Amino acid sequence: MDFNDELDAKGLNCPLPILRAKKAVGKLESGQVLKIVATDPGSVKDFEAFCNQTGNELLESSENGGEFTFYIKKA
Repeated sequence: MDFNDELDAKGLNCPLPILRAKKAVGKLESGQVLKIVATDPGSVKDFEAFCNQTGNELLESSENGGEFTFYIKKA
């Protein structure tokens, strides 16, 4: 999937992945996509809630070998 910026949140625990994502999304223009890679299993529900609360769109989330990848499109 194409993306405009990437955030490496590996090794960070809640709430740091969300806080860093919020800052990174803030720098994007509407319609741009942020890719996030995290290792915190709680980040799956956290990013779903983050998108629901902010109006941004969670385009895709996946898990591979303990790494969780998210694509968020800025509203």
